[in-house]
Formats: sequence, C-alpha cells, structure tokens
Amino acid sequence: MPIPLPLAAPSPDPSLATLDLDAEIRRLKRDRNAVLLAHYYQESEIQDLGDFIGDSLQLAQEAKRTNADVILFAGVHFMAETAKILNPDRIVIVPDLGAGCSLADGCPVEPFRAWKAQHPGSVVVSYINCSAEVKAESDYICTSSNAKRIVESIPADREVLFAPDRNLGRWIEREIGRKLVLWPGSCQVHETFSLRKLLELRARHPGAKVIAHPECEEAVLDHADFIGSTSALLRYAAQDSARELIVATEEGILHQMRKAAPEKVFIAAPPDGTCACNQCPYMRLNTPEKVYLALRDLQPRLELDEALRRRAQVPIDRMLALS
Repeated sequence: MPIPLPLAAPSPDPSLATLDLDAEIRRLKRDRNAVLLAHYYQESEIQDLGDFIGDSLQLAQEAKRTNADVILFAGVHFMAETAKILNPDRIVIVPDLGAGCSLADGCPVEPFRAWKAQHPGSVVVSYINCSAEVKAESDYICTSSNAKRIVESIPADREVLFAPDRNLGRWIEREIGRKLVLWPGSCQVHETFSLRKLLELRARHPGAKVIAHPECEEAVLDHADFIGSTSALLRYAAQDSARELIVATEEGILHQMRKAAPEKVFIAAPPDGTCACNQCPYMRLNTPEKVYLALRDLQPRLELDEALRRRAQVPIDRMLALS
C-alpha cells in the first residue's frame, strides 16, 4: 500500500514576520538550556542554527554528552524517539510532530509482529529508521554505517530478519554473502533516483564520481563509485580527489559537502520526473518558524511510555556494544 505523503506545511504565522528568527532561536536556546540537533537532510538554514549536525543516532548520542535540559530534534519522528530513548530525563521537542518517515510508517508494529511469528527462532535486526514499538520487538538495531558489522556478528546458522529497508538489506546481502529475510519497505526519496538520468548526467560529467546511500535501489548502486552512510558520504566527498561528485541521497547533505569542500562541484542525482523528489517531504515540514515556536512553547513534546522506552533501548544498547 503506498505511503501517504505528509500534509503541506501551513502558512507562516504573520506575527513572526518581524522577528529576527535566527537571533530569537539562539536566545531561546540559551534561556531554555536547550541543544538543537539538526539532521543532514534539514534545510540549510536549520542546519546552520544547529549545535550538532549529523545522522540520527549520532545526534542522539551527542545530546547525551551535553548538560542540556531540552533537546530540540530537527529531523523526523523516529529520530526524536531515539533521542528520548537514550535521554529519558530530558525534555525532547520537535518542530512538527507530523514529520514522519516512509520507512517507519511502512512498518507498523502489528504486521511486524505477525511477520516475526512466521519465523520462530530468527534474529531480528531493524534499521534505526523505525518506530519505538518496532525497536522494542527487535533483537538488534543498526544504522547504515554499522549494519554489515551487526549482521556479521550473528551466528551463520541463525536466520536473520531485516527490516524495514529492503534496499539496505539487499546491499548487506551482496556485501557479506549472506541471505536475509527482508521486510518489503523502502525510502520514498532513495527509490526515486532515475538510473537513465543518472547515466545521462554522468555522460555530461565524465570526470565525476557517483556516491550513493545504500537505501538506493540496486541498479543505482551498481553505478556508484562509493556507497556509504550519510556521514561516510560526507567524509568521502571531502577527502576524495575527485573535483566533481554526483550525490545519490537526500540533497540536504550537499550543504555540508559544499562547506567541507567549497572548491568541489556537488551535483544532486536526478529523480524520475520533474519533481523535487530527492528532497524528503517529511524533513521539509520543519521550518525555522517551527523551530522558534517549539523552543518558545516547549511543544510539541515527544513522550514515550517508560516500559516501551526500556524495551526499545535494549536492542540499541546491543548495537552500541558491538559498535
């Protein structure tokens, strides 16, 4: 069943028009003793306001190292949940509670439990892009940077269920030569990249390298010079000798790539059609206005049932022990 797109962001509050939002956000961060975590896929203005910029787990861990009373997570819902799981005593707020994720939304916990029940004795590895309820039903959580290591740590005679991203799962299968049972989910952004347009773009830029996130479809990954997590793509972009790079992931990361290597040319891989489908519509629900309002009102607030939070922390802690 197709995942519904998020509703369009409402018009900005006219009362905010006269505010210096950047200055007000910085003031409120001080007044609230708050830390602003900004995911790589946020719009550039929010990234520039962030105290830490990174991927979801990295940001939740950074928050744990601070003495902040308030965590404002500019990302999507499952990321804020992860921050709350790891920081239960902090107030966790988000700019927009409607900022979800096609991977997390495409893996509801009840069908997930039924899927598990069909494979008794299996080990369940879930990508961090899932709900707290699905995390609580998993044996291990993984990220795109440590997924191979987590799966390789499981004895070869145990069946492994991998959810919710089938493309990441297929890439792991190819990398380590081990068959997994895959949940049929995908990221709506990473599945939009057009192989035909990518090859045409590469023909126009023969010296460019293609770098891709493993959430992309296999046909795109087959033409990548480097495949890695968002953080790994950023490091590669800064350190590799290529002067031009075609980037197959959410285009928000290009802002950090251009800051890290301003002398290089970064080109967003083209999606199918003429839409801006290489932008995550959920991430783009967050705006500087909503960041300001969240800090001002300490709302919307992310809360988790304590029993659920404790269960969801167990597979995360197992992952961290292996990482």
